Amino acid sequence: MIEVFPDSCRHCQQGLPARGRRISGEARRHQVTELPPIAAHVTEYQCPAVVCPSCGKTTHAALPEEVVGQFGPQLTALIAYLTVVCRIPRRLVQALLEDALHVPISLGSTQAAWEEASDAVTAPCAELEGALARQPVLNGDETGHRTNGEKRWLWAIVAPMFVVYRIATTRAADVLVALLGDVFAGVLCSDRWRPYQTYHRGALQFCWAHFKRNVLGALDLSKTTEAERFCREALALHARLFRLWYRFRGDPAARGAPLTRAQLIDKVLPLQKRLFALGERHLDSPNKDVRNLATALFVHHEKFFVFVHHEGVEPTNNRAERALRAAVQWRKIMFGNRSEEGEVAVARLLTVTRTCQMQQLNALAYLTAAIRAHRQRHTVASLLPKRS
Repeated sequence: MIEVFPDSCRHCQQGLPARGRRISGEARRHQVTELPPIAAHVTEYQCPAVVCPSCGKTTHAALPEEVVGQFGPQLTALIAYLTVVCRIPRRLVQALLEDALHVPISLGSTQAAWEEASDAVTAPCAELEGALARQPVLNGDETGHRTNGEKRWLWAIVAPMFVVYRIATTRAADVLVALLGDVFAGVLCSDRWRPYQTYHRGALQFCWAHFKRNVLGALDLSKTTEAERFCREALALHARLFRLWYRFRGDPAARGAPLTRAQLIDKVLPLQKRLFALGERHLDSPNKDVRNLATALFVHHEKFFVFVHHEGVEPTNNRAERALRAAVQWRKIMFGNRSEEGEVAVARLLTVTRTCQMQQLNALAYLTAAIRAHRQRHTVASLLPKRS
């Protein structure tokens, strides 16, 4: 902390004394943040050859169990963090470490660090995956992925406090069976992609945001009065529905008094009936997009309104879409994977880092602790939310 005093009065230009100053009020503060000189801490382990007095042969001591490779747990975790969370390509990670931290490193070593971080979080990822089937509410979504130029699908299954990623060769319901078991007892929230419907026979909440995007697309392409009328009425009812939802949720910007669950159910019921009737009137529309949307409202009517009755269920699938956004950004920068081992590593590290963000944990600190525990053959800390 450095005190800076004026030499003269800024009003009358009179010189100010260097001693016996009279101070008035609090000092005006200005802080400058700077990095200290950065240098890697290098520990050299020397293993002298000790001569046996009995047989005359030499013996070298084994390295400590936690000494693996040439990089410590924190540097290894930083490489994985820069790649997954910061989405920096490996060549740029290599350049950053050499230029900023003065750590000479090969491109292969960055890959080895990435793989070790993946191995370290194997157990907590498996624990999260095993807990999916017991969750009361899940959101699911999937997007395209590439491995060596071949088509893959990146799935994200989101619980309230954690997320599990899986890269698969298929977009079919088999992936849901592998992650959630043959039968899922909770509420599954998704878009209207058919595998979710064929898999889950229980309460399935369709995404209203996805439906609205479909309606807006149909409105842009509409060429008849009938199609335009359907789209505009659907959008108007959608807006009314979400105004009620925002009031129930207690949104400060919502107009009207907050609603209880019973009041929400009571006020949504007339909108349900109007949307059902809207779908019924346009089942035979000559416009294919309108016909598909009308069929969704008519055939799967109840699946649009599960959120009205079930605690913890939202009318949109934004949780899953937000979880996929970071993964998609990583894919666009890294151009996918090169091997099945890389697919597993990506899924694990995305699972851990995104879950840490959801739980407001420091992802870099968690990865560092996980790698250190893994090297010492200790149990890696769980990411399952603690029960209150």
